[in-house]
Amino acid sequence: MTKFNTYIDLFAGCGGLSLGLHNAGWKGLFAIEKSPDAFKTLKHNLIDDKKHFSWCDWLPQTNLEINDVIKNYKAQLTALRGTVDMVAGGPPCQGFSMAGRRNESDDRNKLVKSYISFIKLVQPKIIFFENVKGFTQEFNKNKEKGKQYSNYVENALKRAGYKVKGELVNFGDFGIPQKRTRFILVGVRNDIANSNKQIANSFFKKIEADKKQFLINKNLTVNTKLKDAISDLLKQNGTIESPDTKSFQAGIYSKARSSYQILLREGIESKIADSHRFPKHRPDIIEKFQVILNTCKKNKDIDAKTRERFNIKKHTIIPLDKNSKSPTITTLPDDYIHYCEPRILTVREYARIQSFPDWYEFQGKYTTGGKRRTQEVPRYSQIGNAIPPLFGEQSGLVLKQLIS
Repeated sequence: MTKFNTYIDLFAGCGGLSLGLHNAGWKGLFAIEKSPDAFKTLKHNLIDDKKHFSWCDWLPQTNLEINDVIKNYKAQLTALRGTVDMVAGGPPCQGFSMAGRRNESDDRNKLVKSYISFIKLVQPKIIFFENVKGFTQEFNKNKEKGKQYSNYVENALKRAGYKVKGELVNFGDFGIPQKRTRFILVGVRNDIANSNKQIANSFFKKIEADKKQFLINKNLTVNTKLKDAISDLLKQNGTIESPDTKSFQAGIYSKARSSYQILLREGIESKIADSHRFPKHRPDIIEKFQVILNTCKKNKDIDAKTRERFNIKKHTIIPLDKNSKSPTITTLPDDYIHYCEPRILTVREYARIQSFPDWYEFQGKYTTGGKRRTQEVPRYSQIGNAIPPLFGEQSGLVLKQLIS
């Protein structure tokens, strides 16, 4: 019987990292995710379909908040010591993100301390931590420099008995059709690290050294562009009534036009992609988007003249470039305009840019707004918050080698 390396996924979201680790041969013990929407997607695909998690019998198989788990199951978590190879995942990033309003007092930033507390209880062999680029940058607080949270986490983990190494990594350098720089930290428990003092450092060297052969094995290259990801999902291919929203039209596949599309469509027999529902734009919005596509620079925020012409107050609107990688996708789909059609991207196009395979089905609402935005995590947000599974798989393969 094959012995799997075991892990726990914290702040698991819709399961991007867990899917990558699944593909790399890891076995999940359980996942902690607060959002009902995101957990529903993870459960549908990885618990119910792929049977990826063995799931501890003392933990409810539902969305949970990490502080509640620590409070209610402290003894059970402590009893896991010696059985968990890795704790993976990173706290929500909104308070640190450069894409929004960086806020040092954001309550979500306090989840970093919850993460540290969880590590101390379980004491896994290794730690794989991910967060936004802004996690490494100080906050401006009056005239004083605020906290740089990456240093705080590194120091806290060292005090907890781990040797750690953190670096900024651009997922676009690993075959993802998106420029997405994230802070990655690898920690190794001292008793293991003492036998191999370079183990934490070697993760970054090895994932870089191994990526070429990994991508060759997938028939991919580092230079996957946006058109390589989504050109088979154009609206002009034809539409059909959306199977999950009767008043909307969804797109049908054209022939796969790249090896990336072939890979992500493996096992799909339907002529319609999951979550490929097109938005209902008003005629004036379509006209505005077409002007932007015709006149504005691609992969750049629209210029002041265009903003003035259409009286646009929105923070970001970027027409995409088919011949480049996408900018970092966010949780707001109206930040971007499709590279050749006057519309925003669909959920499935978002998923392709993040390297989710087409069999991975997203649950919950497509979008939300207003006050509900703070409580709900619809499909676009689930994907925008995720770690690309293709990078998660590469990481999982290297992490397995480091502790074998």
